Amino acid sequence: MFKNITVNGIAIILTCFLAGLNVFVFALLFLTDFNTYQTSWFWVALILASLVSCYFVVGYFFEKFIFRKVKLIYKIINDSKVSLPSEKAQHVTDISLEDINQEVKEWADKTQGEIIYLTELENYRRKFLGNVSHELKTPIFTIQGYLHTLLDGGLYDENINKKYLERTIVNVERLQNIIDDLEVINKLESGKVDLNKSNFDLKELTIEVIDDFVLIAGEKKTKLVLKDGASKSFYVHADRGNIQQVLTNLISNSIKYGKDGGITKVGFYDMADKVLIEVSDNGIGIEEEHLKHLFDRFYRVDAGRSRSLGGSGLGLSIVKHILEAHRQSINVRSTKEVGSTFGFTLSKSN
Repeated sequence: MFKNITVNGIAIILTCFLAGLNVFVFALLFLTDFNTYQTSWFWVALILASLVSCYFVVGYFFEKFIFRKVKLIYKIINDSKVSLPSEKAQHVTDISLEDINQEVKEWADKTQGEIIYLTELENYRRKFLGNVSHELKTPIFTIQGYLHTLLDGGLYDENINKKYLERTIVNVERLQNIIDDLEVINKLESGKVDLNKSNFDLKELTIEVIDDFVLIAGEKKTKLVLKDGASKSFYVHADRGNIQQVLTNLISNSIKYGKDGGITKVGFYDMADKVLIEVSDNGIGIEEEHLKHLFDRFYRVDAGRSRSLGGSGLGLSIVKHILEAHRQSINVRSTKEVGSTFGFTLSKSN
């Protein structure tokens, strides 16, 4: 009968009860010798009896139809907030409605934030799967095209057989690079990579990396230089091989996307217990809308141009994960047609 009772229903029931109580009292007075009991004690007892009756009836209705529901909701919310077995939720009878209201609001805000995060995560997952599919599809289709051409008679055509086989190998290597880079990211994200940290000269490592790009930079007439501040040696504590990969990716990108006849500069800046390393160029720059996605896997500012220049599209993502594994950060600032600067930090050696 009272399973789905509403607030208006409770109000009507309480009104009827109070009206019935008043009728009962007046009937009792009418049926008895009113003058006999018209004493102060009689009125005190009557008022007390009326108050006690109202208290128990009103309390019963609020406990059964309001507070019990509120407490159940609060208990569910409070239990969901207890993350450790040793933690104990506050007893629901020891908290006021105002506190319950505040906790429900906080829980709702937190839940809304989690929903937004999960929605973004799902969107990112779908986008990532789409990017992986697209990145793998391109070389696979290219390989299929070359092989079918060879099988259809091109294998015996000396003008194309060797050329098509060489192009097939290039695309197979591209597939292998994508798979290798994905494996590296997976290991970095799962914490399965053991960093082989040591103390080493950052300037010496940077010069080694620059020397590796002399020929490639020469093809675009790009100058590779150390800034004046980088003339000093800084000894850092990190995984030398991983940091070499970071510098290689950043310098390689600055050459690829830089202007012909441009310049790539590497600078070091002393920051107390850390060293800030910056790799800057005067290339095409990156529009602001792309900056926040720059370290996402397979994200390309100019997809067509990026693929024509090679690479798996995972370089900057690997850089970010390597530095996060070192508990360091990387940032980028860029201006269209002016250039870009990538900066990251490393801990100094003790």
